[in-house]
Amino acid sequence: MNRVLKTILGDPQAKTIKRLRKRVRAINALAPKYEKMSDKELKAQTDKLRARLKKESLDGILPDAFAVVREAASRTLGMRHFDVQLIGGMVLHEGDVAEMKTGEGKTLVATAPMYLNAIEGKGAHIVTVNDYLAQRDAGWMAQVYHFLGLSTAVIMADHSYIYDPKYVNEEHEDERFRHLKPCSRQEAYAADITYGTNNEFGFDYLRDNMVRETDQLRQRELNYAIVDEVDSILIDEARTPLIISAPSVTPGNAYEQFSRTVRQLKPSHYEVDEKRKTVVLNDSGVDKIEKVLGIQNLYGSENIRTLYHLEQALRAQTLFKRDKDYVVTKDGEIVIVDEFTGRLLAGRRYNEGLHQAIEAKEGVEVQEESMTLATISFQNYFRLYDKLSGMTGTAMTESEEFHQIYKLDVVEIPPNRKIVRDDRSDRIYRNEAAKFKAIVAEVKALHQKGQPVLIGTASIEKNEKLGNMLKKAGVPHQVLNAKNNEREAKIVARAGEQGAVTLATNIAGRGTDIVLGEGVKELGGLFVLGSERHESRRIDNQLRGRAGRQGDPGSSQFYVSLEDNLMRLFQSDRIA
Repeated sequence: MNRVLKTILGDPQAKTIKRLRKRVRAINALAPKYEKMSDKELKAQTDKLRARLKKESLDGILPDAFAVVREAASRTLGMRHFDVQLIGGMVLHEGDVAEMKTGEGKTLVATAPMYLNAIEGKGAHIVTVNDYLAQRDAGWMAQVYHFLGLSTAVIMADHSYIYDPKYVNEEHEDERFRHLKPCSRQEAYAADITYGTNNEFGFDYLRDNMVRETDQLRQRELNYAIVDEVDSILIDEARTPLIISAPSVTPGNAYEQFSRTVRQLKPSHYEVDEKRKTVVLNDSGVDKIEKVLGIQNLYGSENIRTLYHLEQALRAQTLFKRDKDYVVTKDGEIVIVDEFTGRLLAGRRYNEGLHQAIEAKEGVEVQEESMTLATISFQNYFRLYDKLSGMTGTAMTESEEFHQIYKLDVVEIPPNRKIVRDDRSDRIYRNEAAKFKAIVAEVKALHQKGQPVLIGTASIEKNEKLGNMLKKAGVPHQVLNAKNNEREAKIVARAGEQGAVTLATNIAGRGTDIVLGEGVKELGGLFVLGSERHESRRIDNQLRGRAGRQGDPGSSQFYVSLEDNLMRLFQSDRIA
């Protein structure tokens, strides 16, 4: 049907790209004019463009604004926007989603539409998936904005910073972090451009809804936002609630009591549905619980609270696994692991007593159950912006959902250089042991050849298990997971060097750009090895996309077994 419509009406994607290429030619025609200007003259263009807005629209000044940013980036960063990056920027300005492959420079792409939409002085936000990327990109791209007279800030979980080239933080070796000066939350939001994570923007909105005086407000109007890794934030986490809460009065020993109770149950006492994340007591289980607790009817109205605690304790015991769904820190804190990014969700807790049930299961201090004071989902928060846009390497698979929920169209941006990555067919094994043995053999051979390897794992548990096997096989490697993500930048920076072996969870799937070391292209580039398929094809595509950036050579292959979670949950009964 789609093919027939394309034949009759033409491909809308092709039409959009053709229309935007025409505007790129207009921007390119302006390049000589701005190249001849002094730094002072180029900086003065911001006020001139702002004055033009009294009579013209943002669309009207777009060619000049984009040409000015391109020249400013060339002078400050030594980076000049490719034509396809300008196309991506125009898609973002128009309030749509730009799908750009890994290594196409999405960080730089955002500068042109950010500058254009910030000129009015209403504020513009760039939303990233973690604090590290927010801080890095703010300090990096702020050089362009500052050159053109715009201020840049970043909000983080515990701090806020504003870019000031005169301020120097000697603790940071990386130049991108050295000129971020501590500031108040209000100052950060008053900046022309503000970077931050989806969590921080959302929580600040909730906090603002709880203040009594206007001078305590953090945010101003929600004017324009570019959401990086937009599929992760607006689709995967769309219904994730942000909750501000206060302690309630449920005693911790109740959770500990029911944790001990469910440990007396056997698998024959309940039915687990891993796919739906549910567990239900069968008749024998109900009989067992009634006997252990000395009650006559578990489902009687007098036992509603008992049933509530019991269900959460049983879920914690059977459905939530340590080092997969959560980790236990050295301080005895239960921290959730994001299943899509592999990162720790510090400060976020399961609701309805589940977090307390897990704390009781792990034998750590059970914190008070909380009472919700304010809540909003990411979906509802981001729909508050006057104009919303996003970019990612994998959005086409969810294009219908983007349009239905957010009224965002997805535009696939052509790569600057053709992708030559070799995506190989999956290798399938009967069990996990055979699969891991084959992975170790393959990685050892590639390492001896000198070709760098990035191994993706589905959980911290599998990450550490495979790491031990590589160690026994004498293969030196770096481990990257939610437990040591503070070393992420250093590990990723070396992942493309000759002979490097990097073992990572989904944490390496987004926001990481692996640059090939000297002589690696001749060896075939980076080899990405997926040790398991994810339920979301986009997560697998993100991992593949670490190889073959900007026309570099590279390969990817997934190793799967019939014991993998995906196979167990979705396999046909016909598979022996």
